[in-house]
Amino acid sequence: MIKPLGDRVLVRPLEAEQKTRGGIIIPDNAKEAPAKGEVIVLGNGKIKHGKVHDFSVSKGDKVLYSKYAGDEIEIDGTEYKIMKEDEILGIL
Repeated sequence: MIKPLGDRVLVRPLEAEQKTRGGIIIPDNAKEAPAKGEVIVLGNGKIKHGKVHDFSVSKGDKVLYSKYAGDEIEIDGTEYKIMKEDEILGIL
């Protein structure tokens, strides 16, 4: 597993919804990239004015992030996103 540096976090995107709330099945080519994920690994924290600041998220948190946040990487056949904590919009 990769260890992010600084204030970066490793997030595993959650699967896109298979059907709408009304029960309509969404085909694979019409699904949007998920903007929700699970925090897998945290970096060391942000260093500001010589002090390390703790993260607002924890390992295992389900988070919401911007559609274009972070960089996509693949580890052992699994897709992940590595992003700065600032790119996370909220905890679900």
